Amino acid sequence: MRDHKALDVLRSFTRLGLTSFGGPVAHIGYFRTEFVTRHGWLDERGFGDLVALCQFLPGPASSQLGMAIGLLRAGPLGMVCAWAGFTLPSAIAMMLAGLGIAHLGDLGHAGWLRGLKLVAVAVVAQAVWGMARSLCPDRARASLAVAAAIVVLTAPTMAGQIGAILFGALAGVFVLPRAEIASGRDLPDAGVPRPVAIAALALFAALLVGLPLIRGGEVLGVFGAFIRAGSLVFGGGHVVLPLLQDSVVRAGWVGQDAFLAGYGAAQAVPGPLFTFAAFLGAVWGGVGGAALALGAIFLPSFLLVAGALPFWNALRHRAGVQAALRGVNAAVVGVLLAALYTPVWTSAVAGPLDFAVATTAFLLLTSWGVAPWVVVVLGAAVGVVL
Repeated sequence: MRDHKALDVLRSFTRLGLTSFGGPVAHIGYFRTEFVTRHGWLDERGFGDLVALCQFLPGPASSQLGMAIGLLRAGPLGMVCAWAGFTLPSAIAMMLAGLGIAHLGDLGHAGWLRGLKLVAVAVVAQAVWGMARSLCPDRARASLAVAAAIVVLTAPTMAGQIGAILFGALAGVFVLPRAEIASGRDLPDAGVPRPVAIAALALFAALLVGLPLIRGGEVLGVFGAFIRAGSLVFGGGHVVLPLLQDSVVRAGWVGQDAFLAGYGAAQAVPGPLFTFAAFLGAVWGGVGGAALALGAIFLPSFLLVAGALPFWNALRHRAGVQAALRGVNAAVVGVLLAALYTPVWTSAVAGPLDFAVATTAFLLLTSWGVAPWVVVVLGAAVGVVL
């Protein structure tokens, strides 16, 4: 019975993985239509509880939501099937793009690359704008976001980014005014025994804390960098940009031009933005590098979803947890704002024409509702013309 349900999960998520354009917020809408309205696997309140959990956890929210739905529907096998169906179509496309970039070599004078980098400016600006409107609706949280951006720009390392997020959590608990505690019906039993859940959380902590202490070769370094990126990102896929840039570009594994070209190309494929890891891994180490990076960046999500689901019903009603989350979300906007300035803006906008292309792309995305993949194609074409 479980195997039959797992196949249903795989079919549904593969269809979503081939058609779900638009980023995490759009993905959640697609999931609601598929699993609440069409299949009835969850009711509205149960779906809302899962969305709340995945917003609370670090990592790719839409991918974790899919994992949680698969886990509740068909157990651990369903969790894997949900991830594979939703992720592998875009991951394969991004891996092939990365192999092509690696084959081309020096990209410094490629016109299409110039266009993709300018599209990346528009996409990140759109993400900052949308997240700020929903996560920083008042002066206190807007000020917290700007403070977090200053911290990151002053200390442009992973330590600075983590410090900004911790600062946001503390500010949420001690400074921000308390909001009314969200309520809702408890989730159904995930079927994960508490000892297994605790073991998953312990393994997550061991990987996050222990890997940086181990001296190893480049392969272990790449694995650890993508584990940290998948473990420390709050607020959606775009926030992974500064963490990965700090890790892979500073280490010399991927060039800055290739990094931004891949980020721009990631907007043209459906599914989760975290499949950008497959592109970076392919540029660094071919097919094996793509598999290593992709597995590493999603491994924390598997551990966190399996570990947190059994405890979420109790945690979500605690005022301190919700206050910290509000502060973290505001700080995340600041982290992304800093990334918009550097490396995205400083690496792409070199003159008035570049500014014009970037702002036009932003206008198409925000005011005209043009699909991101269309903007990517137009940006690459304009780059060639320029």
